Amino acid sequence: MGMLVDGTWQDQEVPRTNAEGAFIRNESPYRDVIGSPLFPVEADRYHLFVNAGCPWAYRTILYRSIKKLQPYLTMSYTLPAAGKQGWTFGEQGEPLLGAIHMHDVYTEANDKFTGRCTVPVLWDKQSNTIVNNESADIIRMFDSAFDDEPGVNPTRYYLTEHASEIDALNDEIYTTINNGVYRCGFSQSQAAYDEAFDTLFETLGKLDKRLGDQRYLCGASITESDWRLFATLVRFDVAYYGQFKCNLHRIVDYPNLWPYMRDLYQQPGVAETVDIAAIKGIYYGSRAPGILPRGPDINFSEHHTRAVL
Repeated sequence: MGMLVDGTWQDQEVPRTNAEGAFIRNESPYRDVIGSPLFPVEADRYHLFVNAGCPWAYRTILYRSIKKLQPYLTMSYTLPAAGKQGWTFGEQGEPLLGAIHMHDVYTEANDKFTGRCTVPVLWDKQSNTIVNNESADIIRMFDSAFDDEPGVNPTRYYLTEHASEIDALNDEIYTTINNGVYRCGFSQSQAAYDEAFDTLFETLGKLDKRLGDQRYLCGASITESDWRLFATLVRFDVAYYGQFKCNLHRIVDYPNLWPYMRDLYQQPGVAETVDIAAIKGIYYGSRAPGILPRGPDINFSEHHTRAVL
């Protein structure tokens, strides 16, 4: 996928690996927050630009739903598969800015922007600019920024009593699982792939064992770490197992991770955020010849027994 250089789209593929062939993820350039003087909490002021198949954008889609933030956050979806100009909204564009491509959103905020045009993007409709494009920041602000507003679910997932444990889990899950599947899929050397593959399945095995005697990663309550893990798990057997060569085990093969994933999927507001067609579209549709697999057949609604833990 190309990028913007001084506000002009460049089609050339930009290298995403280092000299050893290992995948490197770029830092997000926009890191402001709702609740600051520049970006106060207001109904219908903010907008999300997302791709339903992307696990990073999915985090924000999920939090918007489980926190019941729909009155405060409108949303535009790109098409699942990227095109020659990156993420696209299709010929008709999206309704807020009339953007055809995601890079149009970035140049609306800064007509000299240089960088990748990633999702998610949290947009301020009043000042007509990007607030933040880092999913970890966005879900953390969604966790509490709107809690005093009518109709919002006050449940918090970044729990003070588990903050240090959540932070440590987030770091490990991001490095070895969330980004680990990409390190497998985008590796350009056998050594880089092998290292990513081994650490991915080592952590999955460790978490499966951890979940053998407790319902969630930090005990009896769902935390941010659970949702960050879920975003990858729900895509794993559908996409990463095959397309990214993460094929030692499927999630359905794990005695604890599989019912745990179903438990999270069956929480209020979650099932409607999981778009399997979009997941297949982003991982298979973006690569020639763009043929989408018909399987696997996975029943996320199958009964689980996690509540007894």
